[in-house]
Amino acid sequence: MTDDVYATRRDRAGERLREVGADALVCFPSRNLRYLTGFATEPGERHFLLVVPAGGAATLLVPELYGTQLREATDVADVRTWADGDDPRAAARDVLDDHGIRDGRILVDDTMWARFTQDLRAVAPDADWGLASEALGDLRVRKDETELDALRSAAAAADATMNDLRDLGADAVGMTERELAAWIADRLAAHGGTGTAFETVVAAGENGVKPHHGHGDRGIRAGEPVVLDFGTRVDGYPSDQTRTLVFDGEPSAAYREVHAVVREAQSAAVDAVEPGVTAAAVDRAARTVIEGAGYGDTFVHRTGHGVGLDVHEEPYIVADNDRELEPGMVCSVEPGIYLDGRFGCRVEDLVIVTVDGCERLNATDHGWE
Repeated sequence: MTDDVYATRRDRAGERLREVGADALVCFPSRNLRYLTGFATEPGERHFLLVVPAGGAATLLVPELYGTQLREATDVADVRTWADGDDPRAAARDVLDDHGIRDGRILVDDTMWARFTQDLRAVAPDADWGLASEALGDLRVRKDETELDALRSAAAAADATMNDLRDLGADAVGMTERELAAWIADRLAAHGGTGTAFETVVAAGENGVKPHHGHGDRGIRAGEPVVLDFGTRVDGYPSDQTRTLVFDGEPSAAYREVHAVVREAQSAAVDAVEPGVTAAAVDRAARTVIEGAGYGDTFVHRTGHGVGLDVHEEPYIVADNDRELEPGMVCSVEPGIYLDGRFGCRVEDLVIVTVDGCERLNATDHGWE
């Protein structure tokens, strides 16, 4: 992405701060920091802060060892550093003073570690505190074209990998879940992805009843369903796709019935996605099909979630969410049925809300074969 994308986002964040009556937001290494600067790093023990005021230019306060890197990697003009041996709290107080916000309303990153929020509170004891999502939530929930292109590319890598899995067929029988998860990671990379977007789910047989099983040492057997939920990242943006496959042999009649119900529920929910429809209505579209087939008690999670820099973010496709969908929102649609001690089944695609409906990001076959 170009620097002007991040400058525009910070300007919009400043506008949003004024709309919600806040004076500034403070981020630390997080998805929010990447969204506003393009710079990604893991949190550490050193104070690494981005201050975005409601009016004026942003300031980065970073350890001295990051100074040159940040000046080259971002378009933030005001990059201040503190050296090991200095008191970073004093440096943070100076930044807040220079922006005139030490006694104002400050929104901190939702995921900021407690040690940093405590230090900020100590240097600004008269401030009123809130969460950055109050300002950034509505900005991040609607993706721009640069973000959508990255999401499409990540989805294409997941689709190609899913097709590879179908081609693998009977050769998957005898592999462990862990071995197949490693194979999936290799294929995602081969198709242009960067890492895995979350812990890959390879849940064979009875493990499929645990929606977030991950993967273990259980072997994959002929004739049993395997829940496969995985994604990768492109330019920081993830894919997230689920299919439930049988790699060899014939599944039970019970599984065939359940799979048909899940496919119908997923299709109904995708068909419901359009601007002005509430997230709750999309959830209801899927749940109505599953309840009508007599499996209502076995659908144990929400129908979906928003996807952006975070794999799980707004809008959440859940029964009590009356938020209306808007063009540019991206969400998963992933109903499932889970029969304890037997098997699970889930089918998931990502969709973009468009001006007149939705664009499905995943195009692979939904069948179990």
